[in-house]
Amino acid sequence: MSIRYDDRVAVVTGAGNGLGRRHALFLASRGASVVVNDIGGAIDGTGSDAGPAQAVVDEITNAGGTAVANTDDISSDDGAKALVATAKDNWGRCDILINNAGILRDKSFHNMSHDDFVAVVKVHMLGTVRVTHEVWPLMRQNQYGRGIMTTSAAGLYGNFGQANYTTAKMAVIGLMNTLKQEGRKYNITVNTLAPIAGTRMGGTIFPDDVMPLLRPELVTPAVAYLVSEQCTDTGRIIVAGAGHFANVEMVESKGVDFPAADDVSPEMLAEAWAGITDMSGAEPFAEAMAAVQRVFANLNA
Repeated sequence: MSIRYDDRVAVVTGAGNGLGRRHALFLASRGASVVVNDIGGAIDGTGSDAGPAQAVVDEITNAGGTAVANTDDISSDDGAKALVATAKDNWGRCDILINNAGILRDKSFHNMSHDDFVAVVKVHMLGTVRVTHEVWPLMRQNQYGRGIMTTSAAGLYGNFGQANYTTAKMAVIGLMNTLKQEGRKYNITVNTLAPIAGTRMGGTIFPDDVMPLLRPELVTPAVAYLVSEQCTDTGRIIVAGAGHFANVEMVESKGVDFPAADDVSPEMLAEAWAGITDMSGAEPFAEAMAAVQRVFANLNA
């Protein structure tokens, strides 16, 4: 099986460096036409420079691929519209969207300003929402789409000094969980990547001696498969880094049921707490109503 993207159009945000760059280069090398989006700012989101996006486009075209640069700010409505319009104006469609762009403004929550919190959420979460919302009608119309959200281990499990970042990175999973359902009948899949990579952003976290082992090239294969025609899974959260790939699921314990017609006291919960929090036999749910229906089973009992 050879995975290719001939006749497909891909939009990759934050593609001027790091993971986004590798994603864009790989898709183009396998036949996709790529919109390389990057404002060319600093890691904290300040400043702009058209150079990084254009440099990636030059790499792609010099290798015989097809790409155009876009430097719009996806954290604004106008920027998201202009980005997707770039794909439409050049190729009339968008089949693949990789939401990768992000910034960091790390501080402990006690010391974090409101502006620093909002700035990070605007890029990671609202930027993802805005660009996806612009692409969604095109994918529905074409009865085909492959979308990627980007979370992180910090988003999944928390990390000191990153309340803004972790909030945004968990929010995109909630977005995916709804879009996986709304996109299903239109042949649109939406999955989430949790990368561990030695990029500009990763360099603020990982030791220098580990960075060479965390090459972005070892993350991109996960994205490359998830956005292919061959992959029809939707709603996956895939960890990728240093050659390791894993599936993440949110699960719920079997729990403890009290008769719904009776009163329940906090003392009763205290006594049953070990059973409530016992994760043996825990299971995932494909959608919210599946979880709710298990609660209803207690009513039927």
